Amino acid sequence: MNKQSNIYTILYASIMVVVVAAVLAIAALGLKGRQTRNVEIDKMKQILSSVHVSASAKEAQSLYKTLIIDSFVLNEKGDTLCGVEAFDVNVAVQVKLPASERQLPVYVCRLYNGARKYILPVYGAGLWGPIWGYISLDADGNTLYGAYFAHESETPGLGAEIGSSAFQEQFPGKHLFVEEEFKSVAVEKKGQKPLNGAEYVNAISGGTITSKGVQTMLLNSLSPYEPFLKSLQQ
Repeated sequence: MNKQSNIYTILYASIMVVVVAAVLAIAALGLKGRQTRNVEIDKMKQILSSVHVSASAKEAQSLYKTLIIDSFVLNEKGDTLCGVEAFDVNVAVQVKLPASERQLPVYVCRLYNGARKYILPVYGAGLWGPIWGYISLDADGNTLYGAYFAHESETPGLGAEIGSSAFQEQFPGKHLFVEEEFKSVAVEKKGQKPLNGAEYVNAISGGTITSKGVQTMLLNSLSPYEPFLKSLQQ
């Protein structure tokens, strides 16, 4: 066959496309298990961060197994759903559903000092993309013990500061209920207070939209847990 002909060029290009596609497909299949495991380990690290436990990728699995002593999934009424693993629930999908249809994961942590904490996932929208995190609560079902937030594409130095310790360290000690009424936690500009009487933290300077995104995320994600949290208080 004439290597200078159009037919040869087309055949050669077609064969190369098929070969490269096959190689990429094989590589993707071979790496899928490792990629999935890396995602799981990162999720464990985030859950642990909400109770002030830092872990490397190597430490995350063992620390998670040691400290997370139970997990379960609830419905809006606070009843446990059978046959559903908390770790497998896609919170990004669940928050878009009506509260009555959601699956609500709960992780139970026992710290080294014996204190029990309850960890709840949160998910919402920032200025440029999704934001998410985990909130940990004391055994009273009301007092925040810790908070971890992350984002996909918020502005560095502004909205991205929701991932900073300076912002997250404002949350411990805040309460979701005020005078036995669920209020969540507000995020307000410095010097301002929420009109509904909720406890609050200071918003990020220059990151108003992302800050309000955190406030909306907390309210939307945590309000369906109200019956469960009240049961802890009783």
